[in-house]
Amino acid sequence: MPPSSTPLLDMRGIRVVFGPLVANDDVNLVVDRGEIHALLGENGAGKSTLMRALAGLLVPAAGEIRIDGRLEPLGSAHEAMRLGIGMVHQHFMLVPTLTVAENVCLGLASTGRVFPDLKTAAAKIRDLATTYGLDVDPNARVADLSIAGQQRVEILKALYRGARILILDEPTAVLTPQETEGLFRILRSLAAEGTAILFISHKLNEVMALTSGVTVLRQGRVVATAKTADTDARGLARMMVGSEIELPKLEDVPSLEAAGTEPDAMGRPARAAATPILAVESLVCRDVRGAVRVDGASLAVRPGEIVGVAGVDGNGQQELAEAIVGLSRVEAGAIRLMGEDVTAASVARRIALGLAHIPEDRHRTAIVGPMSIEDNLILEQAVEPPLSKRGWLDRRAIADNARRIMAAFDVRATGASQKVGTLSGGNQQKVVLGRALSRAPNLVVAVQPVRGLDVGATAFVHRQLLARRAAGAGVLLISTELDEILALSDRIVVMFKGAIMGELARADVTVEKLGLMMAGRTA
Repeated sequence: MPPSSTPLLDMRGIRVVFGPLVANDDVNLVVDRGEIHALLGENGAGKSTLMRALAGLLVPAAGEIRIDGRLEPLGSAHEAMRLGIGMVHQHFMLVPTLTVAENVCLGLASTGRVFPDLKTAAAKIRDLATTYGLDVDPNARVADLSIAGQQRVEILKALYRGARILILDEPTAVLTPQETEGLFRILRSLAAEGTAILFISHKLNEVMALTSGVTVLRQGRVVATAKTADTDARGLARMMVGSEIELPKLEDVPSLEAAGTEPDAMGRPARAAATPILAVESLVCRDVRGAVRVDGASLAVRPGEIVGVAGVDGNGQQELAEAIVGLSRVEAGAIRLMGEDVTAASVARRIALGLAHIPEDRHRTAIVGPMSIEDNLILEQAVEPPLSKRGWLDRRAIADNARRIMAAFDVRATGASQKVGTLSGGNQQKVVLGRALSRAPNLVVAVQPVRGLDVGATAFVHRQLLARRAAGAGVLLISTELDEILALSDRIVVMFKGAIMGELARADVTVEKLGLMMAGRTA
């Protein structure tokens, strides 16, 4: 595209407030045609809020937005779509009971408001999916798709509507490396055709690889604007948090309190000889359509160790975790927690035995958005003293509990009575983490615990998991991020199509071995 002196997007003096909270404070952002521009900042810095204002989902208290040089009073998502602004949200904006094609067609007069032409829409979606390397069945019901599948639907929905300003809020959080590279290829192609792309990501290596410019927000204000080529990932992290950040690693923590370091009488490490906190034996689970999702999986987690579960998303990891924590039915096999058979036990019984769960999708299985922070923090133990007395909730004890956890886990909010749904993604995750870990659990099942979190919040979560390990708890860490698995795990098991392909001790792990096993081959 030939250069133009007028930027495609020019946001000036944007101010967004929620009561006493100033989310965006005098923010300026300029993006040219054909530019892929990164928007960075810690969780709660105001990135998503700014983009929601651009997408017509929020009305700024002050400032102006110019599109192609023209002042546009954006006040609705419909108006933003008419102007060619599309947003792929971090948290899905889909109707679970509808099909992929029906979700894509929602609100589009071009497909027919009363009787949409779903057949034509499905054909176009298939073409887009093939072009972009995004595997989506247009006729599938969204509720039946994996998290990664739902993310692909969001991306296709925006592309289907032909946005010339495309906003992507953590779009690769649930994509495999191959899918991410495929997405990057199409984004570069769209940029070459003149599309302006705003890219929000906490994966700084992606920012360096994809974007040409970057704007950094901190506490709602712009603190830096730079060309990507003039900085590096370390410099970007420093801009975001205002100081150097180092992610903790397994070797950084002290020796295990629970197991010690001396070998047993047979020469085995004490941890390896310890009775497992969790034992999963020949587990078989099916999904809602009857397909086998966990196929004879067996693993163990012992005191004072982190066992990582690696694999490409959608290979049964989520179903394995849900079976362990009691959210799905087991068809065959057994689950033992603290030596007790809990295969058919209630979630409450598992919690009583010391189970803590950090789920993959906090909105579906961890938090209740309209409820306050303090009430979310007692969901698992509301009937226990001191939170309740003789069957009545003790509001003072509940408030004290919230203040203690919020301070310990750095939950940033206006107060404990703030609705948890109004917090940033990072602070919502800290609420989930605080509720799970403040009870000193015996077993932590952590599924994608840092998905969508900035580098500072990621370091905080990793330190908390390592602290539980050092205190003698067992941790089952399920993640598609190999860097996370490699940094934190004592042992690594790999899942492929629901089966355990093998187990690697930390000393034996190589990226090549993991790659082979993740592809279904023995290393």
